[in-house]
Amino acid sequence: MQAATYLDQIKTFSDTERAQQAAAYHKADRPYLGVPNPVLNDLTKSWRQELVVSDRVALADALWQTNIHEARIAAAKLLTQARIRSDDAVWDLLQSWLPDFDAWAIADHACMAMQKRLSAEPSRLDQVEAWTTSEHMWTRRAVLVATLPWTKQNHPKVDDLHRRDRILKWAAGYVPDREWFIQKAIAWWLRDLSKHDEPRVVAFLDAHGEAMKPFARREAGKYLRGQLE
Repeated sequence: MQAATYLDQIKTFSDTERAQQAAAYHKADRPYLGVPNPVLNDLTKSWRQELVVSDRVALADALWQTNIHEARIAAAKLLTQARIRSDDAVWDLLQSWLPDFDAWAIADHACMAMQKRLSAEPSRLDQVEAWTTSEHMWTRRAVLVATLPWTKQNHPKVDDLHRRDRILKWAAGYVPDREWFIQKAIAWWLRDLSKHDEPRVVAFLDAHGEAMKPFARREAGKYLRGQLE
């Protein structure tokens, strides 16, 4: 498995004008190739089919280390799969990327891979809890983005309700943080949860809504009956 071969496949679809637009949009100081996500989806889908897990982990690590925007997106997509046997190495690699998060697009793609691994092994929430006190804003934000599966269950089991409440406590602890991306993540979690568990969102906003930034409070209540102001 030669990482350069896979990177060359991505580079085949480079677009200079699109790359310049992406650099201006994402504002993170790294190389951009201008390759659209649908192309990366197709490439990584084929790679997942042809590579065993250990080779996928090695390739994802190598692509991530290039610091190229599309390569990091591809690295995350390569590890985004519901069922992976013996996934400890995948989880460990995903966690190792946390300090490198510096922009929402790459962070969100990596968090989508984390969502699958947390759903597969919820006991990993014990490790996620340690992220809540990180000095690195993007690591703290990842707590809520990576745990979004617990907002989406219509009929959660008792254990999942406990996990939902645990994550809501973490979100409540974030409320005093005035960083826009943190407030947005709180709102995102609550907004998605409101579609499936309105009472918990109402209770959260009753207790903490006044302390949230107004835009986050509005976003969190977007789908509530009566739409809280």
